[in-house]
Amino acid sequence: MNRMDEKYLKGSAPHIQGANPRAGGPSGSKLGWFVLVLSSALTASIPVSAQQKTGPSITDDDALTFHGITLYGVIDVGLQYDTHGAPFSDFRPAASANIVQKNSRQSVFGVTPSNMGQSRVGLQGDEPLYGDWSAVFRIETFFNPQSGQIADALKSLTVNNGRTAANSTTNLDGSSAGQAFQTAFAGLSSKQFGTITFGRQLTLLTEGTIKYDPNYDATAFGLIGASGTYQGGGTTEDKRLDSMLKYYASFDDLINVGALYKFNGSTGGANTAYQAVLGAQYAGASVDAYYSKENDAISAASLTSAQVAQLPALGYSVSNSVSATVSDDTAYALMGRYTIDPLKFFAGYEHIKYANPSTPLKAGFTDIGGYVLAFVTNNAYNMAKTLNVYWTGVRYTVIPHLDLTAAYYGYRQNAYATGTEAGCTTTVNAACSGSFEAYSLDADYFFNRHFDAYGGAMYSGVHDGVASGYAFHTTNINPTIGVRYKF
Repeated sequence: MNRMDEKYLKGSAPHIQGANPRAGGPSGSKLGWFVLVLSSALTASIPVSAQQKTGPSITDDDALTFHGITLYGVIDVGLQYDTHGAPFSDFRPAASANIVQKNSRQSVFGVTPSNMGQSRVGLQGDEPLYGDWSAVFRIETFFNPQSGQIADALKSLTVNNGRTAANSTTNLDGSSAGQAFQTAFAGLSSKQFGTITFGRQLTLLTEGTIKYDPNYDATAFGLIGASGTYQGGGTTEDKRLDSMLKYYASFDDLINVGALYKFNGSTGGANTAYQAVLGAQYAGASVDAYYSKENDAISAASLTSAQVAQLPALGYSVSNSVSATVSDDTAYALMGRYTIDPLKFFAGYEHIKYANPSTPLKAGFTDIGGYVLAFVTNNAYNMAKTLNVYWTGVRYTVIPHLDLTAAYYGYRQNAYATGTEAGCTTTVNAACSGSFEAYSLDADYFFNRHFDAYGGAMYSGVHDGVASGYAFHTTNINPTIGVRYKF
């Protein structure tokens, strides 16, 4: 299996947005638990399946290929109950937040998409040129099967402009911003010399977190998938980058190297960016080390009511305006896994540093998807913020067609507040030191090469400075079941 295909093997694509269940209260809670328990019991009684596959991993005898062009897709949809959440979004990838947020104020039950992997449709090509060289390309569109909407995390922000945590729906930033193609690249590939591609594509760090996440980027069952912040080296918009030149090669299936550069002047989520990876694999073990630097990284958010009131005078529209915090982000990561059939062990560590941008962005900057940064903060990190992110887990193949996964995720942030609150360790300020933790357990059963069913739950909780502004709840549990079809 080549590296371009590996991230799709478990359907681990970006998350998609979900339905609008508008549920809550005691009766909704009881119904949600009842349906989830009943459906899980039915899933457990289903007979044995074959091995899973998805998208570009489909073999020649089963692929929808014509003249070297392959059509592929993934449709992932399920039911989720959140003990403490907000009404689901029709636009945000994954619909729910999956982990506890500041607006997690009620129980919610409804349809959620892309719980295990991004729902998408795509085309890819591999045209032989000379020797082992070939021309390659890939384009993909991400969508929300429960609403029929194109995945658009930033629209989940704009529809909540002017709202508070007490009346907002799920809204979180992301790399999916309603673009016609979330992935669009072309390049050259050689088994001996590697692959070089140019366009909008996943970063090396993102591909690494997918490979070394015990849940393979599942949005419902892991911090890595639920929040693209750590895949993006500090900001979720940067898990994919526009105008990116990327190189990756594996030599003798022992050593792998890679590098990327994002060119200046693009409309993507960073002014410039570069990453590198060096790794090795041997006798069932695999380890990769990453470096990432992103200038003018953007973290977008909904506008406050006061900011909305100022938009007419500024000449911006409420329908495509957001606020943003801008930073220069530096990340180092070390990830590994080890396979002893039927077990796979995973572990990862990432250190992220946020600093004020060396080249501040001005209000009016056009972000991904054509969204406008109406209000910009360039001085959020007068003292550098650091995150230490860590995770571990195990995947157990109980029988050839059933995988069980248990995982733990967490991070700690430093106290980066200044003035009288310098060194604080409480909830008085979001810049106080604090932590996050999540535990998950899930099962995935493969009926055949195209269809699988899954179920599980994740607990998440925030503490101290990370919990600042969480006026309603600081924990959430999200039991989820669903099915996924791949072609």
